[in-house]
Amino acid sequence: MENINKPKTIKRRKFIKNLLLTIAALSSPVILTAQEQAKRLKKWILGTNYNPFEHYWGMGIDIEKCIGCGRCADACKNENDVPREPFFFRTWVERYRIYNDGSTKIDSPNGSTEGFQKALDDKNPPIRSFFVPKICNHCDNAPCVQVCPVGATFKTPDGVILVDKDYCIGCRYCIQACPYGARYLNPETNTADKCTFCYHRIVQDLKPACVEVCPTQARIFGEVKKKASPLVRFKRMNKIAVLKPSLNTEPKVYYANIDMEVK
Repeated sequence: MENINKPKTIKRRKFIKNLLLTIAALSSPVILTAQEQAKRLKKWILGTNYNPFEHYWGMGIDIEKCIGCGRCADACKNENDVPREPFFFRTWVERYRIYNDGSTKIDSPNGSTEGFQKALDDKNPPIRSFFVPKICNHCDNAPCVQVCPVGATFKTPDGVILVDKDYCIGCRYCIQACPYGARYLNPETNTADKCTFCYHRIVQDLKPACVEVCPTQARIFGEVKKKASPLVRFKRMNKIAVLKPSLNTEPKVYYANIDMEVK
């Protein structure tokens, strides 16, 4: 007779295994050297001449140029096989509406993948509205890297925060630690997932998908430190801010013309 409790038994065993791995890892934190990080990257840079030690990447976002079309979020889902459900996103766009009484409404229907409809519930129209693209900030001082008990989340030599699914045990520590809400647990792999700056594209000298499809060039991708980089020029020509600067996470996503209401 077939054991009808078998699926539950398998899940219980997997949970216990992950719990034991987490306890063991916490007693012996994983710290990766630059060389070890480079070894982890082989699966991403295989077949290319890309050298991660020659680059340091970041992104700029101009709030005034974003029109809320949602092409970036949709392209990201298509490019990276992100689940189509409305609560899994590597990037999304939020709409901010400011009212006379000082209140602010924020929405992001389906992450903006289908754009935004005119708000019909506003008896009094907002005095101002704008769109804010959100994404993993690829922090230089990333909390997600610090809390990962098995070293699955790591920072590459070129400044990108990646998740190695072969090591991730799905403990969700990094998801809780991210102050930007930029991570989720992939329902298909049961591992942490997030924006990678489309790492599989940049190692081939291509732009991230969200940058490629933006019709207004609201997103700028480039080198953080090289003077000829479009990102360096973007930072020099605009008043720049980062999200939640008080947390000292040192984000590498830089916003121009950002409003004080943005969180």
